[in-house]
Amino acid sequence: MYKLSMEQLLTSLRAAGEPTRLRILAILALGELTVSELTQVLSQSQPRISRHLKLLADAGLVQRHPEGSWVFYRLHEGTPVSGVLAQIIRHIPEEDHDILRDRERFNEVRQSRAERAQNYFAANAASWDDLRARHIPETAVEEKIAHQLQAHSGEMELLVDLGTGTGRMLEIFGHRAQRAIGFDVSPDMLTLARSKLDEVGAKNCQVRQGDCANVPLEDNVASVVILHQVLHFLDDPQRALNEAARILAPGGCVLIADFAPHEMESLRDDHAHRRLGFGDGDMRAMLAQSGLQVGETQSLSPEPASGAQALTVAMWQAQKPNQPEKENRNPV
Repeated sequence: MYKLSMEQLLTSLRAAGEPTRLRILAILALGELTVSELTQVLSQSQPRISRHLKLLADAGLVQRHPEGSWVFYRLHEGTPVSGVLAQIIRHIPEEDHDILRDRERFNEVRQSRAERAQNYFAANAASWDDLRARHIPETAVEEKIAHQLQAHSGEMELLVDLGTGTGRMLEIFGHRAQRAIGFDVSPDMLTLARSKLDEVGAKNCQVRQGDCANVPLEDNVASVVILHQVLHFLDDPQRALNEAARILAPGGCVLIADFAPHEMESLRDDHAHRRLGFGDGDMRAMLAQSGLQVGETQSLSPEPASGAQALTVAMWQAQKPNQPEKENRNPV
């Protein structure tokens, strides 16, 4: 339990005690945003928003996360002022006119992101596997996943592939489980996935339309969850990891393959990447926040002759505890 000093309390209250800064806190409670996105949501200039963000960051109320040429802002969690921050946000009147308009514009920003990603997936669905292979050592990644899955050989009741795309993970690993389900929001991707699974006769596999951040499955049902080259497309990777943890059965395992940090800014515009990879520390923190225990981690770097466009792939394995700790948080 964090102890808050009088000075920290006063600093937090002073920083939050301004209309625009309260609006920023209220909107960041819905999800992280860049400065540019915050200017759209609050309809204010970038210098003004940046000035308010600096004051909030200096007071420990928001956290700044640089990534390439973008900087993401999120509420600061796990600090002495987190409790005060939660109370401040809880008391911001939801029916306030400015707050309501900010939320409308926040939803518009999010919808715009989603549409851009959907358009990209629809345009590239047919060449998706070839497109990915140009950037990463796909066969090597699949070999590593196969090795990780050996530990679950003969005991996988349900394998879940979140953001299944063309169904590649189901195509090559689905036979290892009694049942395998892939979820994706793109109908074009799902059409291709179904066709591929039909071709290989994967009768125990199916694909469904579904969001990684809101998986239509019950709690504690999956033996293994795979997130293969998915998280860098997502608005909120933490929500997807939380869902993976939720649907995992105790003792179940989540396998993640994604890009390590890089500086290829063109992937944002050309390929709808939201994130320029993930550092090991950041991924471990997100997995821990999901209640998962991090196990093996490794990275696969491209061969020197593979060209400047090749990216390093990082891989993480994490397990859901067999006996989750009892909830001791503020019983209702």
